[in-house]
Amino acid sequence: MWQETVTLSGPYHFELALDRLKLDPLHVVDLSNKTIKVPLQENTNRTVIEVKGIGNLYKPEFLIKGEGNQQLLMERISEIFGWHTDLKKIHDHFQNTDLKDLFRTHFGTPLVLDFDPFSCLLKCIIHQQLNLNFAFTLTQRFVQTFGHEQDGVWFYPEPEVVANLTVEELRELQFSRRKAEYVIGIGKLIASGKLDFHKMKQQSDEEIASELIEIRGVGPWTVQNFLMSGLGRPNLFPVADIGLQNALKKYYQLEQKPTTAEMEQMKTPWEPYLTYASLYLWRSIE
Repeated sequence: MWQETVTLSGPYHFELALDRLKLDPLHVVDLSNKTIKVPLQENTNRTVIEVKGIGNLYKPEFLIKGEGNQQLLMERISEIFGWHTDLKKIHDHFQNTDLKDLFRTHFGTPLVLDFDPFSCLLKCIIHQQLNLNFAFTLTQRFVQTFGHEQDGVWFYPEPEVVANLTVEELRELQFSRRKAEYVIGIGKLIASGKLDFHKMKQQSDEEIASELIEIRGVGPWTVQNFLMSGLGRPNLFPVADIGLQNALKKYYQLEQKPTTAEMEQMKTPWEPYLTYASLYLWRSIE
């Protein structure tokens, strides 16, 4: 087993990031020890990487332990936790907007990605039109029924496994018939190589959106959430998201949720960091 220490420029509020990650029951988070265990796939090998916060908000430092190709795995961990993002620059941008108080309250909260793009897309499909608690419950059932457990950490099932599931198997977990068909369809596209996540890293948001929107069961909400949580794109604001609508209603003390047109007008000053506006607004009601 190898270990490596990483030191960043602050701010970076790892505790707030862990607090949000803990909402998902599949995440192995220890808030008291500031650790999370991350399931990663290295070619055909599964490995669990432990990330421990040993610094603070202004002097963030991390101890990472794992097995496997250290360089490749460290690159992926850095990508997942957004260690190359200048959160101070983003914070300063929002101090000139009406979200300034929100960004002070959640100062230094990073965007943490889902652990791999495939699981992110599956999660987006499963979470469609569900309240957050049941969405997490349904995802947990899915992963613990068809995925793999290693060192106390759960891995999502491989695309080939998902592609060969039946609608009836997912119906037993309380999937709707359509949602079951969507999930299996995604598995088939990945397993056949028709959907390539590696290629997406080099594509624009618009190119990815035009490809994903053609997939059955994938709409604008799913595309935007995937771009944010799967690929870490910084300028997405899913106006159809009920959570964002509720957060804006609360933040601005509105009598009712804002309309799409109102949200489009609100978000203009927040560019080019709309993803962070989304993240901090979600954080405000979680």
